[in-house]
Amino acid sequence: MKKIIITVIGKDSVGILAKTCTYLAKEHINILDISQTVTGGFFNMMMIVDAAKYKKTFDKLGAELARLGTGMGMKIRCQKSEIFEKMHRV
Repeated sequence: MKKIIITVIGKDSVGILAKTCTYLAKEHINILDISQTVTGGFFNMMMIVDAAKYKKTFDKLGAELARLGTGMGMKIRCQKSEIFEKMHRV
């Protein structure tokens, strides 16, 4: 398993979840866990995904997700789970 953390942040609008999940499905990336909230008109989502079947590089994934986010007026980022866990260890 190749776990990656994806975050999506920005002004709420229709289709954010659908467009993000459609991209992930097309790239054979499985969503393991997902959490989303809308507060004061702003959308915030965090996903844990398994990218073991993803055929491109991690940098390519980051670039494509960033481009997808820009097209929606959102900020989409991804981090390898081991880096995320080490950064957020207390």
